[in-house]
Amino acid sequence: MTDKQKQKKEIIITGFGGQGIIMAGRILGRSAALGDRKESVFTQSYGPESRGGACSAQVIISEEPIRYPYVRHLDILICMSQTGYETFVGQMTQKTILLIEQDLVRPSLNKCDPFAIPATRMAEELGRKMMANIIMLGFCIAVTKVVSLNAALDSVAASVPKGTEEVNTRAFKKGFDYGLAILKGRDKKAVGRTGAV
Repeated sequence: MTDKQKQKKEIIITGFGGQGIIMAGRILGRSAALGDRKESVFTQSYGPESRGGACSAQVIISEEPIRYPYVRHLDILICMSQTGYETFVGQMTQKTILLIEQDLVRPSLNKCDPFAIPATRMAEELGRKMMANIIMLGFCIAVTKVVSLNAALDSVAASVPKGTEEVNTRAFKKGFDYGLAILKGRDKKAVGRTGAV
């Protein structure tokens, strides 16, 4: 992998209509472009019907100008539905980071160890099921560091409906903290394995 490829991140967020997949992609792209001052491209795709149908968002973030707007080398795959997972799993490599909605996605692949979060359940606990996408976004940024925390928080506040900024920021932080806890747990396990050798 060249330095140029390392500076570029190609991301797919997938799920079904009504989960806020497109909004999550837009927030991610905006965070990179306006907050972190990087190049970013966002494209979206819907199934035959929007609510309930398959949909996906593709986001490319780069230090250099982006010449092709679609994902070719999948770095991060975020799945919020089983259908979405099955659609894009074939594009994964051993280096792809997989994040899943743990109550809705059952990965069948042994290529990697997915990062899982019960985003919908957590959103329901906050009283708004529709914020599962924001929780998943916070989780993604904690795990992958694909954009900076401040850029993401600013972008969330600027993108959500007026009057919901505070509750969405809380949802984002809930997902972010969950991601940090998962990383900490994995680090402890890794240290434990090393210590046992």
